[in-house]
Amino acid sequence: MDKLVDFVHNLTGISPNIQTKIFFSLLFILIVGLLRRFTIRLVWQKTTDTKIRYQWKKTLTYIIIILYILILGSIWLNRLKSISTFLGLLSAGIAISLKDILTNIAGWAYILMRKPFVLGDRIEIDGQIGDVIDIHIFRFVVLEVGNWVDAHQSTGRIIYIPNGKIFTKPLANFHSGFKYIWNELPVLVTFESNWQKAKDILSRIAGSSIEMVNDTMEDQIKDASQKYMIRFEVLTPTVYTRVKDSGVLLTMRYVCDPRKKRSSEQTIWESILVEFGKNSDIDFAYPTQRFYNNLTEGKEGTQKG
Repeated sequence: MDKLVDFVHNLTGISPNIQTKIFFSLLFILIVGLLRRFTIRLVWQKTTDTKIRYQWKKTLTYIIIILYILILGSIWLNRLKSISTFLGLLSAGIAISLKDILTNIAGWAYILMRKPFVLGDRIEIDGQIGDVIDIHIFRFVVLEVGNWVDAHQSTGRIIYIPNGKIFTKPLANFHSGFKYIWNELPVLVTFESNWQKAKDILSRIAGSSIEMVNDTMEDQIKDASQKYMIRFEVLTPTVYTRVKDSGVLLTMRYVCDPRKKRSSEQTIWESILVEFGKNSDIDFAYPTQRFYNNLTEGKEGTQKG
């Protein structure tokens, strides 16, 4: 061993002390890597749950990072005093040059401790809507929803958002507290239509096609009200009436799962088309324009006179 150390020293000029530190550092990295690989393989054999696998993988990553800092630091820094000096100088430099990175790390810690969102939640931040699929030390990842897709459904794109944005941008969580959202569906009928009958039809459709309020929803509201000032006194579907330029606007308002928004709208619209088709005194309204030929009307008026 000593001969090998001397040989490497003569060949590279690296002192025996540095060689020893390099050897133990590489040995430690190798052992940790093998243990991590063995643990992940064992977890993969024991369960097929994607969420459990993900949590084990992320937890092991965080533990390994901490071990690297502690063990490798103790190998390369001989005394605690030198560690304190080194960390002091390092933190001063980092605070100046790595402000954004530190902000992202602070955001990561905030996300883990305060949990403004968790994996699987649908959120909106800085104009981006998506389902959270990963939370990293520097950024979190969402599967985009909406954008060019005309509904709250996935586009297939993955968006990487810096953790620091949770401190500077408004964050909307579709699932935190009360796990349902209010959705509104406007239906415009002509002034000549029997709007009272149309409203009754919409009310019946709302009562039969929409997921009705159940005990689970009410329990969620009670739980959410203990943490937030949330008060929903009426959760049953409602139809509101309003007059617009082109006709009478009947707006259906109901509670739905954020991920079922499009399917619920499809079910309701199909029912509306079928029911309105059975009633000749109900017509959909739409903007129209009427044009007059003043030149022709003027000639006709002259001839009549």
